[in-house]
Amino acid sequence: MHHGPPRLLHDLDRDQLATAADDGRWPKWSTMCQLRLLGNRVLNAACVTPDDDATTLRTAIVALAEATRATKLMVRSDGGMETRAYYRGGNSLPIHQVEPHAADLLAAGRAVILLEPTNRFTNQLSALLRMDRPIPRQPGAFTVEALGPGYDVGDLTRGGIRPQVTVTIADVTWHRYDKPWWADLHVTRDLSPKAEQTRRQARLDRLAPHIRAIAGPTFHLNEQDQASTAAKWLRANGHLDLWRDTDPTLRTVRSVPAWFDVAFFIAATHPNRDWRCLAISLSDLGTGRVVYWDIVDAAHKYGTNTSERRIA
Repeated sequence: MHHGPPRLLHDLDRDQLATAADDGRWPKWSTMCQLRLLGNRVLNAACVTPDDDATTLRTAIVALAEATRATKLMVRSDGGMETRAYYRGGNSLPIHQVEPHAADLLAAGRAVILLEPTNRFTNQLSALLRMDRPIPRQPGAFTVEALGPGYDVGDLTRGGIRPQVTVTIADVTWHRYDKPWWADLHVTRDLSPKAEQTRRQARLDRLAPHIRAIAGPTFHLNEQDQASTAAKWLRANGHLDLWRDTDPTLRTVRSVPAWFDVAFFIAATHPNRDWRCLAISLSDLGTGRVVYWDIVDAAHKYGTNTSERRIA
């Protein structure tokens, strides 16, 4: 059993970040530390593992809430190989609900990552950066998938929602840096009225259980028409981005050179030197505040059932 006060992510020095980044037992936490070590913005957070003593969870909640002056905290779980049945986190919960929620995850053998709260309904841009190569030192590809206001990055990583904008760069030499030219970017847009309607419907269906978790007993979910119930709640709470006519193409394309540099540095320093597919997720939380979530290595994301493997 581990004893001692929890350490907040933003309080870790470079040596502590490097040590945590090398610890593969808790992949999300490890890669959050790696992202911060490389100078990328991540949310302040604390990691509580199943072998921590009984007081660590409560101490971590208090420490993070005080450091961020938050009345809510986000709860994610971490635990190595995953299946589609694993806990879907990312909800920001009132402080009094965090401990029992997290305690159930710890009892199931999962680590708990507590983060400063965000609002999944107000993100202005969500993107998945994907690096592919057939074998080391062979040319690969860089792909960006993006969704604009009204969506969150979980729609890309797990929601099965098609991106509004996709940008690809072919023949990337991940072992040697070559700055891409604008002409190297292949941009695909999927913003037809039919595509937008399908995307919006899928988003509403996906949001319904998250809204129920956040709103509690005041939210009465119509199981026969979850999308309409979710839409009504969003409108009543002033979250209207999903119905606004916005096009994230220009901002996405303008961001690609900087995102490519981030991706290249991560690929060059990744501990798995034999990687084939890596992905990085990021969000603009609003007011220009961009945060990175984690780094996924497809070889270590899921268990042995290959039909469950999905990185984008």
